[in-house]
Amino acid sequence: MSFDRTLRIAPSILAADFAAFGAECRAVEDAGADWIHVDVMDGHFVPNLTFGPQMVAALRPHVRGTMDVHLMIAPVDPYIDAFAKAGADIITAHLEAGPHIHRALQAIRATGKRSGLAINPGTPIDAVPELLDLTDLICVMTVNPGFGGQSFIASQLDKIARLRSMIGPRPIHLEVDGGVTPDTAPKVAAAGADVLVAGSAVFRGGPESYAGNIRAIRDAAARATAQMA
Repeated sequence: MSFDRTLRIAPSILAADFAAFGAECRAVEDAGADWIHVDVMDGHFVPNLTFGPQMVAALRPHVRGTMDVHLMIAPVDPYIDAFAKAGADIITAHLEAGPHIHRALQAIRATGKRSGLAINPGTPIDAVPELLDLTDLICVMTVNPGFGGQSFIASQLDKIARLRSMIGPRPIHLEVDGGVTPDTAPKVAAAGADVLVAGSAVFRGGPESYAGNIRAIRDAAARATAQMA
C-alpha cells in the first residue's frame, strides 16, 4: 500500500447517533470523511465504557474506507485478534496500557493490520524511538482519554512537532485525537499532524451539516500548511 501524508479527517463515532451507527458512518463518508475512528473504552483504563469487537464487526459493512480502531483498554494483547477479525484496518494501543507495548505492536502487525501507538497528554515520548519500526501511526491525545467533547490541550502542540521530527521520512501517520475543531485544526496541522480525529465538531448539526463541518476543518488545516510551504 502506497503511503502519503495527504491530510485525513477521521470522524469519531463516539459523537455520532448511537441508535444509527451504520447510517452515520455512511453519512460522514459521503460527506467527505477519509477514515472512521472507533473509540474503544473499557471503563478501567479510561473512565467510560463504549464498544467491543462485535460493534466493529457490525460497522464494517457500512464503512467503505479505513476503520481506525483506538483501543483505550488494558490489557490490550488478549483482544487484538478479536478486533483484527472484526475488520479493523488500524489497531492502536496506548503506550501506557501495559509494560509490553513492543509485544502488543508486534501482535498487531502479526494479524496483518496496521499498528498504532497512542500517547496520553502527560506521557513523555522518550520510549517512541524504540517503537518506530513497529509503528504505522502515532496518535497524540490532545485531551485526556475517556470522554468526547473535551477542550484541546495546547501544550501538546510541542509534542506533535517533536514527534513529526522524530518520524522523519518514515511511512508513519501522525494523528491527533481530542478537541479538534476549525480553530485548533490549523495548529495541529502546522505542528505536523496529518490525521485529524474530530467528534462533536463533525457530528454537530446532524447529517445535513456533516459535509460543511468536515470541509471547515479540512480547509482550516490546509490553509495553515499552505502558509508554511
